[in-house]
Amino acid sequence: MPLGRFGRPGLIGMAARTAVVAGTATAVSGAVAGHQQRKAYERQEEQAYEAQQQQAAMDAAAAQAVQNAQYAAPAPAPAAAASAGGGDDLMAKLTQLAQLHAQGILSDDEFAAAKAKLLA
Repeated sequence: MPLGRFGRPGLIGMAARTAVVAGTATAVSGAVAGHQQRKAYERQEEQAYEAQQQQAAMDAAAAQAVQNAQYAAPAPAPAAAASAGGGDDLMAKLTQLAQLHAQGILSDDEFAAAKAKLLA
């Protein structure tokens, strides 16, 4: 006659089965949490890279605008100096303001304020 038990497992068998199930659940949940953390970190890195690229693009655009302003601003000055020799300094300054406004260096509000200041 065999000496094994038939039917439900004993107390030790139940404890072993519970430990295996709990250990598997812990391992699976740990793997899922690790995967989620990696994905969150990758998303954060991607957002930081995009923000850095946007900042670099804005810095480049600002540097280009400054460079354009440096080259554009002195160009009207000789015209104003030549007109000043003619005796109509106000007209030369208004022309210079209009050129700066047409080039986009001065906004509408800045142009209006500078023109009002000259005419006052």
